[in-house]
Amino acid sequence: MKKTISNYDFRQEFVLLNRVENFTYEGLNCLFEALQDLEDDIDEQIELDVISLCCEFIEFDNLSDYNEHYATDMISIEEISDEGFLFCCVGEEGFITREH
Repeated sequence: MKKTISNYDFRQEFVLLNRVENFTYEGLNCLFEALQDLEDDIDEQIELDVISLCCEFIEFDNLSDYNEHYATDMISIEEISDEGFLFCCVGEEGFITREH
């Protein structure tokens, strides 16, 4: 049994599980849209598991934060994308990657 949820419902699940610190408001919107696109691409519904999403993805404000977190020296978000870690962009400089 599957339930279709809205962007609002998606964000509320993070609130209910006390996980709003993991992503910004814009980050949650980005994550929701990217997961919907992924569902369309793979033609399969994804089960909403907030804890799993918090473990699988991480949001960065900018490239400098990413480099500090992973002790790397990436010079562009495109490099992160080429490595296969970029999941979606958030605003001007932010982005969400798969945790690695």
